[in-house]
This record gives sequence, C-alpha cells and structure tokens, in this order.
Amino acid sequence: MTTQLAVHTDIPRGKRSEGQWALDGREPLNGDEVIKQEDPGLAVKKRIIDYYSREGFDSIVPDDLAPRMKWCGIYAQRCQDLGGEMTNKLDNAQLQDKYFMMRVRFDGGQITPEQLRVVGGVSRDFGRGTADFTDRQNVQIHWIEIENVPEIWRRLDAVGLSTLLGCGDVPRVILGSPVAGVAADEIIDATPAIERIKKQYLPSPEFHNLPRKFKSAISGNSRQDITHEIQDLAFVGVNHPDHGPGFDVWVGGGLSTNPMIARRLGVWVPLEEVSEVWANTVRIFRDYGYRLLRNRARLKFLIASWGVERFRAVLEEYMGHPLIDGVAPPIVIGNRDHIGVHKQKDGRYYVGVKPTVGPASGDQLIRIADVAEKYSVTRIRSTTSKELLFLDVSGADVAALQSDLEALGLYPRPSEFRRGIISCTGLEFCKLALTTTKTRAIELVGELEQRVGDLDVPITISLNGCPNSCARTQVSDIGLKGQIVEGEEGFQVHLGGTLGVQDPDFGRKLRGLKVKSRDLGDYVVQLVEKFKDQREPGEQFRHWVLRAEESDLPWQ
Repeated sequence: MTTQLAVHTDIPRGKRSEGQWALDGREPLNGDEVIKQEDPGLAVKKRIIDYYSREGFDSIVPDDLAPRMKWCGIYAQRCQDLGGEMTNKLDNAQLQDKYFMMRVRFDGGQITPEQLRVVGGVSRDFGRGTADFTDRQNVQIHWIEIENVPEIWRRLDAVGLSTLLGCGDVPRVILGSPVAGVAADEIIDATPAIERIKKQYLPSPEFHNLPRKFKSAISGNSRQDITHEIQDLAFVGVNHPDHGPGFDVWVGGGLSTNPMIARRLGVWVPLEEVSEVWANTVRIFRDYGYRLLRNRARLKFLIASWGVERFRAVLEEYMGHPLIDGVAPPIVIGNRDHIGVHKQKDGRYYVGVKPTVGPASGDQLIRIADVAEKYSVTRIRSTTSKELLFLDVSGADVAALQSDLEALGLYPRPSEFRRGIISCTGLEFCKLALTTTKTRAIELVGELEQRVGDLDVPITISLNGCPNSCARTQVSDIGLKGQIVEGEEGFQVHLGGTLGVQDPDFGRKLRGLKVKSRDLGDYVVQLVEKFKDQREPGEQFRHWVLRAEESDLPWQ
C-alpha cells in the first residue's frame, strides 16, 4: 500500500538525508529500513502459520526472525547460562535461543477473567508457566516454541486477544486508565477513544512502518495514571474553563539512553477528536521521523529538533483545522497508582493489589480468574505500576476478595517498598541485559521489609538490566541501571528522579556511584536509613536526595 505523504512547506531540509520520507524520499538508509520495504512486518504471520510452525526454528530466515517477527509480538529470547559479561561480546544471533518471548496486548489494561484464564492456560501449556505483567499493561510469556504459535494465536483470538503489533516499529499497546468509566475522581472516560483507535486505525497498513516504536497513552483520570511524561504521545484529562472536560496533549517523551520529558503541545482536545489527533501525530512521525539512525529515530528527537510550536503547526495542517489552546493539568503529588479499596461512582468498589515482585505463573493467572468469578467480577485491569485491579466489587465482598487474593500471593496492603518497586525482564531472558533483575528485586524488597520495616511516604525503586530503562531508571527515587562492576553483576545508581511534580526530572547521577549486585541490599538499606534520620517532617525521599550532602549518598 502506497501512502500519500503530506509535505509541510516551511520545514527545511537538513544538510544530509535523515531518511525523512516527506523530505528525502523513501530510499532506505539502513538494513532495517531495507527489510521493512522488501516485505511488511506482518507478512511473516502467514509464513509462521504455513511453514515455520511445521518446519521448526531452524527453517526461519534471518530477516523474518529479526526484525519481522517483532510485528507479530514475538522475540527470540536470550540463550540460557550466558552471563552478563557476554552481552557486549556476542552478536544477536549468538545470544538468542530457539525459544521466544510472546507479548499479549491489553490496550487500556482491559482484561476479563475469561481472557486471563486463557493467557494462564497458554503459559501453562506452552510457556513453562511463565507470565510477566509489564509496566505497559501487557503480559509476556517465555519459552514459546515456533511450532506452538498458531495454536496460541487461535486460543487468544477466540477471546478477543492478540499479540500482533506487540513489538516492532509500530504503535505499541495504548496505555489507559485502569479505572476508566468507574472512578469517582475521573474527569472524563477515555475508553471510546482507545476503542476507536484499536478498531479504525491500528489495523491499517499505513501505521505499520514507522521509523521506530511509538508509545501512546490516554487517561481521563485525575490521578494521571499513565506516566504521560515519558510517552511519545499522551492525552491527560483536564477541565477547560470554556470547553469543559477534555484532554491536554503531551508529545516527545521517552527514556532509554537519551531520556527526554514530554512537552505540552498547548492544545485542548475533546474526546471525539482524540483518535484523529492520535492518528495524525503518528502520520507526522511516519512522514518526518528520522530513519537514518535507529538510535535517534524516536519521535522525541523530532520534537527536540522542531520544537512544539512547529509540531503543533504541522499537526493542525494534517488535521485541516486549528486546535483549541489548552490549559495545563494540575500537578499530582504522591502515589498515582490504585492500590487499596476505592469507591466507584456507582457505589460499588474497585480493589487494587500488587502482584509478586517477580514473575507470576500461568496457574496463578487461572486461579486469579477463578477468584474474580467467585465474586462476580467481570472486569480486571492491569496498570503501569504492574498492579491488578478488580472492578465492580460489592461492599460486602471487599474483605473476602482481598483475603482470597492475598492467599494467591497478591498484596492488598503492600509496604511502600513493595508498592513502588518494578523491574525489567533482566538477564534471564533479555539479550540486552547485563544483570539479573527480577530475582534481585524479590530479594531487595524482602531485605527492606525485614530490616527497615516501612515508610510513611512513597518511594519508587527500579531495577534495569541494561541502559535502555524499560523499568524507568531515570524517573525513580532509586534507579538502578545494570552494569558489569569490577567483573561482577552490578548497577549504576541514579537518585531522585521523579514524575508528577512541577518540573519532572532525572534526579542526581553521581560520578562513580556503582554497587555490586551482591551488595545492593546493604546499600539501599543504608540509603533509606540515612533518609529516615535526616528527613524533615513530611519530606519526600526525592526532595531529601536533592539536598543531601554528596557524602551521604555513595555506597560505604
């Protein structure tokens, strides 16, 4: 399919071609772009069903294995027993195993007990029981063999689920408020916009060859529960003094090795126009995004180059009309999550729990579905903090539901340490990782709860296996970036990063502040104890870190 490009005449050409389709033409400038032009990513689905699943892993041609299979939501996982010191010594083909990670999309975090049971069954039958909730409201399953993929797709499709567009240079899962439509503190329900994007735009091939991944989020909740500051595009619920409830638009966020905070576009968008703004933003990214170098191909680099004024002007040209000037949303301080018991607008309750810090299991997902149905819960939600929510609970059932969930290893009243910790996949399965994360996160929470107890203020801790910041290193109170330290697994330490303040920032990175993985518990306990000793009344951890003496922060 050939897409007609719109060219904004006021955009100057660079001194060299950056691979911007609208300015430089479509000649591919790197290997990935060549592969995408030769055959669309989703074309590999038919080959998986008709050939690869019958002939096995060794029959897969390299260009289909990577990158095209990413468009189908599957990656070859890391070969077992390769230490982190091998990550930068071996190439991708040497690091990969003959098994896959499969990512199941849950746009808006929307899950039914039936869907959760099917995912649990897939995990049990084909994934050695693995099931990881992610901070993008998905579920990831490991140990998938190519021979089983068609049957897995058949099971998922039967309950309205898909892995397609789970990875690759496409719009990834759309984040949404997990309590859309039910929360008493909601400004506006964004569900219709997410559903329209899913049905009208995501299936279209015009959105299936972007310069890089595209991450978006839409929430009308007053808690701002979608980490909008680090998305390529985000819509945040706001009340406009003249136009009422709608959305403030943010563009150009993202972390990884070049972190950038999203910027307000300065426009207010009504609910019925959100999907069009979403689609036209993606089109601009497709047409003008930098395709030459993949490490600067995300939308944030285009925003940094153009500025929001030019981007807004081009967006209005794509839209065909001016956009309404917006108002900034209020600053939300404290936890943005939904842990605990909360009254819905209809008088019933939603209950938020924190799953185990490490991976879940297929059998656990099935048991969770059973518990939900026991209490007539038909709507479960995942969140950007890796929590699970159970909607529409009657007041009489709240305590019993919490008790049953706790028996399954879910925490209705987690400590602040358990509540605020997240980790990436890490060395166990990720080919980019340098360190183990999930097991270490489990150990770290246990040590903190045993040796410190709890805190009376929120604290976020992220463990990342590599510099790509899938677990948000730079915007966590204690951000841990995987490194090899003196020949061992370890972490570089970032302190005081934050979202949800007047000026979100990346905190402090002290030169040389590194800790070996085996010393991590002692270091974090030492750090938290100093915070408790030196904090002022009501002071948040991030504020203490920013004023603390440098001598109080290193590992001693």
